[in-house]
Amino acid sequence: MRSLLLERAAHMLRTRAPVTLRTLVAGTGVSTMAVYTYFGGMDGLWRALRQEGFSRLTAGLAAVGPTADAVRDLAALGAAYLVNAVESPDLYRIMFDAGFDLEDPGAADETLHSLVRTVERATADGRFAAGTDPLELATQSWAIGHGLASLVTSGPLPPAALAHGVPMLTALFTAAGDEPGRCRDSVARGWAGLRTAAP
Repeated sequence: MRSLLLERAAHMLRTRAPVTLRTLVAGTGVSTMAVYTYFGGMDGLWRALRQEGFSRLTAGLAAVGPTADAVRDLAALGAAYLVNAVESPDLYRIMFDAGFDLEDPGAADETLHSLVRTVERATADGRFAAGTDPLELATQSWAIGHGLASLVTSGPLPPAALAHGVPMLTALFTAAGDEPGRCRDSVARGWAGLRTAAP
């Protein structure tokens, strides 16, 4: 029942239908009491929707298997982030609505930590300069993905603009110490997942 209500709310957001207590349960055979039972009310539903967005992102990032090329993997994580945003744009927007707390902030933080660990691998492999701050570089990488995702999912830029991620990440990783030609090849291979997975 909890999953049903979350899916229905996500669908209503996707179709721009107003999400209220009554419209959420209309036609489901479920009473409005179910929203209180499973979420404690509408605020709890919004918190759960935010968490659902991060849960889906976590699953998408986990599907990116590590390879011998950590820079490629870092780009592939960025591509998976964008696929998640493009496939679920309304959940994606809610993920970053700080007006509602998360049910499990630690689980949301783990999405960034997966990038941090990959930066650490790339640094250990000599791709990034010794002394590179893994959290800072992971955050910068995330910011590039988030900027592209926001501009594409909200409409100002067409999906083709996601290809800008390759030169942007290449510039970022080259500045961190990677060799330009090798870096571009790695990023392009990681970004290829976006072309095959994004709608």
